[in-house]
Amino acid sequence: MNATIENLESNVRSYCRSFPATFARAEGAHLYDAAGRSWLDLFAGAGALNYGHNEPHLRDALVGYLQSGAPTHTLDLTTEAKVAFLDTLDKVILAPRDLRYRVVFPGPTGTNAVEAALKLARKVTGRTNVVAFTNGFHGMTLGALALTGNGGKRAGAGVPLGHVTRVPFDGYLGDGVDTLDYLAAMLADPSSGVDAPAAFVVETIQAEGGVNVARRQWLQRLQRLARAAGALLIVDDIQVGCGRTGPFFSFEEAGLSPDIVCLSKSLSGYGIPLSVVLVKPQLDAFEPGEHNGTFRGHNLAFVTATAALERYWRDASLSRAVVARSAQARARLEALADAHGGEVRGRGLILGLDLREAGAGNAVSAEAFERGLIIETAGAHDEVVKLLPPLTITERELALGLDILDAAVAKARTRRPARAGHRKAVAAPATQEVRS
Repeated sequence: MNATIENLESNVRSYCRSFPATFARAEGAHLYDAAGRSWLDLFAGAGALNYGHNEPHLRDALVGYLQSGAPTHTLDLTTEAKVAFLDTLDKVILAPRDLRYRVVFPGPTGTNAVEAALKLARKVTGRTNVVAFTNGFHGMTLGALALTGNGGKRAGAGVPLGHVTRVPFDGYLGDGVDTLDYLAAMLADPSSGVDAPAAFVVETIQAEGGVNVARRQWLQRLQRLARAAGALLIVDDIQVGCGRTGPFFSFEEAGLSPDIVCLSKSLSGYGIPLSVVLVKPQLDAFEPGEHNGTFRGHNLAFVTATAALERYWRDASLSRAVVARSAQARARLEALADAHGGEVRGRGLILGLDLREAGAGNAVSAEAFERGLIIETAGAHDEVVKLLPPLTITERELALGLDILDAAVAKARTRRPARAGHRKAVAAPATQEVRS
């Protein structure tokens, strides 16, 4: 461990404990330390680096903007960079999908987007209750944390987290059970004790919760229930949007029309903080300044986000590449699952290998790091190894990463019990078998 970090940085630090190196350079799908040792990165900044580290087209746009003397910080003042981003977002992403949204800049991070979405939904509907789902993760500020299921994360709030009704996510009660039957019954019964909700907040794929995938039919029924209840449908697409599942939005495959969409992470394309809340025009109810923040207008992020949209989303080539690399990874993971009694879940380039043992993901991640691979974990008990590589990863790079993962799983599974990790508190045992 770096002595400066050990002596000066807070104990709350986490990822540097699991990946104890001091990184000096990054390019594409690779990280390097000062001595030149390399690691293949299948974590991609928790999904914030969909196009890899230091993508050259985005870097050139950023450097050019910095050298031009254009403004970097402007609150929500109008700049050429902001106008270019909004125009490109509309022309490249929204209009071709027949999506009509206005754009709220809530602050730089994903949890800022969720907080703004909650505030707006409650303002528009005049209701306070919000429906969220088991194993969901939506952020670490109090409103977003109230939606989050993870007991360890919730315990850190230090105050009660309320105004949320939590219901089972798709598959939580096993195959053959439609968990929305429970929600529908509760909403239809005036004596259920469930207050009329302002919104349903859902991830189509629960990334942190274990790479749990909601079925198309379940999501469509959820949308119908929201409409019938007079509630807004909020899709948290922070980790699985921006092309992670293949299409730009994860909800496209299900044919949804969310009232509100939260985007962040890879929106800037370069790891520069940027988040937006997409809102149907009739819901654009904030008064001027009613929701604000110092870093709503991050021009450097506008520049790289515009470059990313122009470079990768003018056609479907990146989406096709994601599908191809997903098939490559899934085939290898299925073989690993068969060999080790696990299960594969996910879609596109968010895939999870559930090893069905508490701490097994942490043990595999540690073994992988020693072999030159950075890979993360997920699930209530860190039992899932989560693949989250750059969308631009090559077939050869991905094959190398899967080779290392294969060896790491084999080694880790010979060591029992699995090692517990530093980062994630272990919650109460989950009961679900989640379908792919």
